[in-house]
Amino acid sequence: MDKVRRLRAMSSLCRQQAAYNSMNKWKLLAEAEYWEHLADLALSSHFQQCNATTNTNDAGPTTISV
Repeated sequence: MDKVRRLRAMSSLCRQQAAYNSMNKWKLLAEAEYWEHLADLALSSHFQQCNATTNTNDAGPTTISV
């Protein structure tokens, strides 16, 4: 989760710079979108890993009655 926080901070920094740098505004906004996309991917990956471990732990041993 710390990785997601750092990626979102980079996105925020790019957006702040875009507000003060009109010459590179569109480039900085595009870069902010890139960092935001990476943060979304990292968050998605984190939850997929959490769900995968939860599902394997919840399965537990199965018993077959004869």
